[in-house]
Amino acid sequence: MNQTVAFIGAGNMASAIIGGLIDSGLPAASIIATTPDSEAQAAVREKYGIHTSADNNDAAARADVIVLAVKPQILADVCRPMAETLQARTDKPLMISVAAGVLADNIDSWLGGNMPIVRCMPNTPALVRAGASVLWPNGRVSEAQRAVAQDLLAAVGQVEWIAEENLMDAATAVSGSGPAYFFQIFEAMEDAGVELGLPRGTARRLALQTGFGAACMALASEYAPGQLKRNVMSPKGSTERAIASFENAGFNDIFKQAMTACAERARQMQLEFST
Repeated sequence: MNQTVAFIGAGNMASAIIGGLIDSGLPAASIIATTPDSEAQAAVREKYGIHTSADNNDAAARADVIVLAVKPQILADVCRPMAETLQARTDKPLMISVAAGVLADNIDSWLGGNMPIVRCMPNTPALVRAGASVLWPNGRVSEAQRAVAQDLLAAVGQVEWIAEENLMDAATAVSGSGPAYFFQIFEAMEDAGVELGLPRGTARRLALQTGFGAACMALASEYAPGQLKRNVMSPKGSTERAIASFENAGFNDIFKQAMTACAERARQMQLEFST
């Protein structure tokens, strides 16, 4: 990718993507990060050797790609002051928003209109280059810009494109919030292991490594997860007894209810931020 990329915001997600871009070969000189926090500027500048400032408009005037990496609650206030600068450009930069729950049309309005925008739902494993990012482009995104967005997020993990913006809510329920579900499972496995007599450190390491191994196995396998589950189960064995206990407790229904609640909250957030 031969582009100048500006990050409006320099928090954890911006830092993760910046690190991935540099690891994938983008020169540090091609990356800008802006934040009013001087300590955050210094931290990301020292870590990656990139240019930092507090001037969003300067970044908006120079960058080919602008990543909006601020909290959704302040996104409107961050975007509106950049509108005049962006609208004065004949070569509209690609805008990539990683703000959850903010519709592309709202972002476009705050930026003055007619902007190419890609909404992105990344997740926190991007911090260790193992993320899963879901992307949706509005109608002004060119094929070349789509390829740029693909390369940018692929630097921190897997990328999936969706055909409709409203599917972002489902993506939030699956991958955006998904790491927390697994952390809860790991926590429950650890606590149960301790109650069964294992030292806490041992229980934690076994739970985490088992989760990692199962994910690696599922990614490498031609079989669906359901079949892989059945492959572990022996008739009348211990695993079969455990899975039966999950099923009797309504495990799948519990997951469905939780993910539906997550998606519904994501839809509510869109209404809250559509002002």
